[in-house]
Order: sequence, then structure tokens, then C-alpha cells
Amino acid sequence: MKTFLILFLEFFKTGLFSVGGGYATIPFLYNMVSDYGWYTSQQLTDMIAVSIITPGPVGINMATFAGFQTTGITGAVIASIALVVPSYLIVLFVSKLLKEFHDNFYVKAVLAALKPAGCGLLTVVGINFFKDKITDIYSFILLLFLFVLSFKFHKNPLYYFVIAAFAGLLLHFCFPSFRF
Repeated sequence: MKTFLILFLEFFKTGLFSVGGGYATIPFLYNMVSDYGWYTSQQLTDMIAVSIITPGPVGINMATFAGFQTTGITGAVIASIALVVPSYLIVLFVSKLLKEFHDNFYVKAVLAALKPAGCGLLTVVGINFFKDKITDIYSFILLLFLFVLSFKFHKNPLYYFVIAAFAGLLLHFCFPSFRF
């Protein structure tokens, strides 16, 4: 019962403070790895990959997977609900206020400040991911290649994810020491 309460509170906090969409939940999920050990860093990486390719919002997919890893089906339901409840309550509250204050300077300033905050969170995740997953020259070359492709072609990130998956499999079969 205590685990369910902690799970609810952690995902409620994640839903409350992960401004910027599903990817903004990743720093909170990494924090749960070290704080609770409900899943490993490798499982989190797998969870992110599966969440990206699974239909639906990435944040909810990750919460469902993390909750399931923690305490099964009940944990998946609790984590998913806890992640959504703060957004629901905030939207209800803000929608009432925004009608009255949509031209207010301070409201505009707060909304403008949220974008860099979300970018900062994602930057930290990117740096940590880079340190954890770019372990050899093949991974680094693949990263650079996909980075250049993304700037040249401006496609949906899912395309680059699929390319990375196929390249990883190819590298794994060609160079058995390559791990992904």
C-alpha cells in the first residue's frame, strides 16, 4: 500500500512539474531510478524507446510502463492517473482565469518563461543520455550522422529513431561487441 501511495505522489509530482510535454517527464523518471530502484537505467531507456513508437502521448506511455514495472497492472493505472490529474486540475483552473487575463503582461511573461525551462530540462536529459549511451565510436558516429540528417531533412523524430534502430541492429550483427 505504501508503494502505491509513493508511486501516486511521484507521478503526481511529475505531472505537476513536467512542463513541455511527455519528454519533460524523462528527468523525473531518471530521478526515480536512483531514488526508488523501481526499474533500472537500461529499462528506462527501453521504456522511452517503446513509448516513442507506441501510439498515444509519450508521457502517459512512460508512466504506464514505469507503473507496470513497479507494481504490475495496478501500478500502471495509478501512475497513469497520477500523471494526468495535475494537468487536468491546472487546465480547469487556468481556463477560468485565462479568459479574464489573456492580455495581461505577467501571464504572457510566465508563459514565455516556461519554454526555456522545458528546453533546459530536455538539455539535461540529453547530456545524461549522451554520457550513458554513447559508449564507443560507432554510437558517436551514428549520433552525428542522425544529427546531420535531422538538420538537413527536418523530418519527424520517429524517422530518425527507426534509422537508429536499424543501424543499431546492423552494427550489433556486424560487430558483436557493439552493445545498444
